[in-house]
Order: sequence, then structure tokens, then C-alpha cells
Amino acid sequence: MKETGNSVMEPTDWPPEHSGALRELFALHLSFARIAAAINRKFSTAYTRNAVLGRAKRMGLVGTDRSESQPALNRSGRIHLVEQTSPRFPWPVPPFKGTKPVELRCVEIDPLHLSIAELERGNCRYPYGGDEEGETITFCGHPRRPGSSYCTAHFHLSRGPGTPSERAACTVLLRLVETA
Repeated sequence: MKETGNSVMEPTDWPPEHSGALRELFALHLSFARIAAAINRKFSTAYTRNAVLGRAKRMGLVGTDRSESQPALNRSGRIHLVEQTSPRFPWPVPPFKGTKPVELRCVEIDPLHLSIAELERGNCRYPYGGDEEGETITFCGHPRRPGSSYCTAHFHLSRGPGTPSERAACTVLLRLVETA
């Protein structure tokens, strides 16, 4: 034990058996004072309620759902620790939290759906389809942006939103292409 000022601090590295007992007793929904008493009885230790609470926090147990059900006690009213026979996770499994579906960005462009054989040098190569097994992949086919494999709309879609003037210019350019 380490002495700091007026108080005595317990070491923070608990033996695995003690941590396993803490995890098991915590799962029985016991108070930290009762967990400390049970561990002290079994291992002849002198853990305090606060030491058990601190260890539970470091193990990630505190903050998980603890319903108000009563623990199973043996006939004498004492808690019986079951020896661990199967491997367990050394940490609690975090609860699954649902995620929002990803909102896809899209452009208001009607692709020409050209096959790879129909693409010419200056055509946009933004792909469509191919999600399902055997589904044909087609390409946008509109005129490419200089220095890119994509038309302006697909260039910005693949690179990010761009500035407001770039987004406005993209729409104007597509209208010019459609009228030509």
C-alpha cells in the first residue's frame, strides 16, 4: 500500500481473480459495499466500498444499466461466488446504438447511361449501376470538366460541396450543355 498524506491508498492493479469476482457480483446487482464485503471474505482482503467503486469505474462497469432485481443468495443468506469455467470478456460489451442512415448527395443531372464501348474521350466516366450481381454498369456520358474524368456536377459530387459560386456555375453549365 502507498501512503499519501493522511490516507492510505490501495494499489490500482487488482489481481484478475478479484476483478472477475467484482464483475460477477456487479452482474448480481449488489451494492458496492456488499461487493466489497464478499470479495474481502473470499480473498481475505480489505477493499473498501470506494475501492470497489473505483475499480468498477476503471473496468467500465459503472454507468451500465443495473435493474433493481435481487441477487441470488445461498441458504445462509451469503453470496456464493461461482468459479469461472468459461472465458469472459475482460470488459463490458458496449450497448449497440442505432445509427441514422447516411444521406446520399446527388446531382440533378440525367445521365446518358453510355456503355464503356460507347464512351468517347471527352465523356464523363461517373458510373451508374453495378450494385447487384450481374447488373450492367453505365456511365454519365456528359462532357467532362477540364482536368477531370467527370463532368462538373459529378466532379463536385466526388470532391465535396465546393463554394456556392462553384455549385451555381455547375448548374448553369449543365443547362448550357443540355441546350447545345
